[in-house]
Amino acid sequence: MSIKPIHVVGGGLAGSEAAWQIAEQGVPVILHEMRPVRGTEAHKTDALAELVCSNSFRSDDAEANAVGVIHAEMRRAGSLIMRMADANQVPAGGALAVDREGFSRAVSAAIEAHPLITLERGEVEGLPPEEWGSSIVATGPLTAPSLAEAIRAATGSDALAFFDAIAPIVHFDTIDMDKAWFQSRYDKVGPGGTGKDYINCPLDRETYERFVAALVEGDRVGFKEWEGTPYFDGCLPIEVMAERGPETLRHGPMKPMGLTNAHQPDVKPYAVVQLRQDNALGTLYNMVGFQTKLKYGAQAEIFRMIPGLENAEFARLGGLHRNTYLNSPVLLDQTLRLKARPHVRFAGQITGCEGYVESAAVGLLAGRFAAAERQGETIAPPPQTTATGALLAHITGGHLAHEEDGGKRSFQPMNVNFGLFAPLDPGAIVKPEGQKRFRGKEKAIAKKKALSARALADFSAWLNRSAPARAAAE
Repeated sequence: MSIKPIHVVGGGLAGSEAAWQIAEQGVPVILHEMRPVRGTEAHKTDALAELVCSNSFRSDDAEANAVGVIHAEMRRAGSLIMRMADANQVPAGGALAVDREGFSRAVSAAIEAHPLITLERGEVEGLPPEEWGSSIVATGPLTAPSLAEAIRAATGSDALAFFDAIAPIVHFDTIDMDKAWFQSRYDKVGPGGTGKDYINCPLDRETYERFVAALVEGDRVGFKEWEGTPYFDGCLPIEVMAERGPETLRHGPMKPMGLTNAHQPDVKPYAVVQLRQDNALGTLYNMVGFQTKLKYGAQAEIFRMIPGLENAEFARLGGLHRNTYLNSPVLLDQTLRLKARPHVRFAGQITGCEGYVESAAVGLLAGRFAAAERQGETIAPPPQTTATGALLAHITGGHLAHEEDGGKRSFQPMNVNFGLFAPLDPGAIVKPEGQKRFRGKEKAIAKKKALSARALADFSAWLNRSAPARAAAE
């Protein structure tokens, strides 16, 4: 019996993952991607799952980090995004970072080769029509104006917006390694790493203070009328952070902790700028945390004040674009369906999750929900004890308005974190054997490990429960 295809609109991380999950469940998919017919302000290619910001998927520690846990859960669910990230990783200390071009090429090739996925290039104007049946909108934070307007018309609710920024990328051979050195913070060895996965540029106090002053005074790109929206705190431009106080940067992206200057071991840097490998060849490095809205000329001039970058040549300078996302707790149900149009699901950053893996994880869930529904089955959302379940719960109802804001505090994008997980049962945190009490940070670490172990066990159990009946029969 033929199965009607599910339409997925948007070929980013969430859309690609959703399409893959649907097809892997035996349901045909039509994946719509508007590039290159219609471009965006941030994308540079027509490849699927293009990474327009950082090349880092962040921590891969599945024992004590919520991001690492969601990585592990996605791998267990057969995630295409995680498989291709693993296959295209570059050294990044304790993080999982990828060669961005190799990664997107690999995702594109896998999607195009799948016998149940049809890739159609061209813009989908408005919401998917009802005659399409089950559809997933995964247009990401760069949703076309026509679709954004259709969402507003269907829901009677305005989409919210925040700014997302792009960090500069430097050619490695223009970095002065007589001043800079290779080292991961605290010499941490991560996936594919050596403990020397970042380039570190040290600043003494005088240089740091001059640098901060230059950032604050630097010329910036003017705001367009349509950009009248607030910044999201998780992705502030470097100059905005500098304006918040002279010490903000050295307690943020320029913190010197866990680093020792290989050229002057006895001199502790006052601040450090880190650069992370951006491609497999190791020819490009991006400036970690240096997203900016400074004009290009100001960027080059100010960033060359950093010791080691005096003669830096930039493969790409920083930029800034507006992102849109839904008021998801109001507009979506627990399986990501639009309440006003139940045949349409949403996935990815447009739902109000923040981050590459979070976006892909929501795409994974949307794909599985849609595939089960198409096959006449129903699967419950993963429990809030899991990373994916906790993120889904935040998006679809975990946000709370506050009385002091008139009950109307705006829903904000969120990275996955242990604060979203359901609390542990009493007694779940066990003291080290032979100790009467925890020492130092032992309890916090033990709590994270207990949350991580529970999450992975519960996610595996959810996968087993939600396996399609046809698979069980086989």
